[in-house]
Amino acid sequence: GIDYCELNKLTVKNRYPLPRIDDLFDQLQRSSVYSKIDLRSGYHQLRVREEDISKTAFITRYGHYEFQVMPFGLTNAPSVFMDLMNRVCKPYLDKFVIVFIDDILIYSKDEKEHEERHKTILELLKKEELYAKFSKCEFWIPKV
Repeated sequence: GIDYCELNKLTVKNRYPLPRIDDLFDQLQRSSVYSKIDLRSGYHQLRVREEDISKTAFITRYGHYEFQVMPFGLTNAPSVFMDLMNRVCKPYLDKFVIVFIDDILIYSKDEKEHEERHKTILELLKKEELYAKFSKCEFWIPKV
């Protein structure tokens, strides 16, 4: 693997605030149906800006390579990913979606409402080209 220790020492840390657990529980009051969507290889879904790709270059004995997606191990990767997810899900946050890094929780008061919300979020993920790891997702569960 690539050692990012020196680069991480020089990086200005982005302290993205994680949601407070008691605020999250407050949002879930009166909900009875949930779905958890786990995004596959979260940080690797972050695309590097075209003008920054050359800055990710590294050399191995097999050749010269450049990352086109965020490599794992960079200090700000979790913050950048959390920011992306909050921007993508913004219209639904605090209404029926909670985002925690690469996990999305959809919550609803009943199954009919949940079906609509579920469809909305899956269409959003498709539009944004964000992909879930199906084996780690849970759909239509009665509690979290």
